[in-house]
Amino acid sequence: MMLYLQLFLSFFQIGLFSIGGGYVAMPLLQHQTVDLHGWLTQAQFIDLITIAEMVPGSMSINSATFIGIKIAGIPGAIVAIVGNILPSFIIMLILAKLYEHFSEQRIIRNVLTSVRPIVVAAILTAALILLEFAVGTFKQPNIFAIIVFLLAYTLLSSKRIPMGPVSVLGVGALVGVAKLGIVYLLEAGIVVI
Repeated sequence: MMLYLQLFLSFFQIGLFSIGGGYVAMPLLQHQTVDLHGWLTQAQFIDLITIAEMVPGSMSINSATFIGIKIAGIPGAIVAIVGNILPSFIIMLILAKLYEHFSEQRIIRNVLTSVRPIVVAAILTAALILLEFAVGTFKQPNIFAIIVFLLAYTLLSSKRIPMGPVSVLGVGALVGVAKLGIVYLLEAGIVVI
């Protein structure tokens, strides 16, 4: 019972403070699951983010589902998901009503304008944490991962080659399979460089 309460409260906090979406939730998710409760290692956390991004749906809900199942099975997943979505549900009910009445007031516009840069900073922080783990550090860079990162970035930002995230994930999977094939051939002595 205590584990369910911990799952609920952890994901309630993540849902309550992840203003701006799933990427903003990453530092909160890492703090709750890796640092505070030790439910995941840092490597498992990065794998979780990767898996949560590869499947349809919100990264935050996907993460709650994964961690809930890992920690306490299907009931744990349900508890984590409810904890994660409940704050948004309550806050959106309140804000929708308030916005309907006060959306043209200057203070509301100023508050929204001030919160946007904070959301971007939280997203950038999460992205830098993932980037360091994915491509290594300056002291120990992973050249292959850096090349894949640059390829993905180029494909996603290119105006000449319009590719969406799903297509780029497919290209990444093909690159990973090709790398595995090359490593296999090298180890078998079939290809010599």
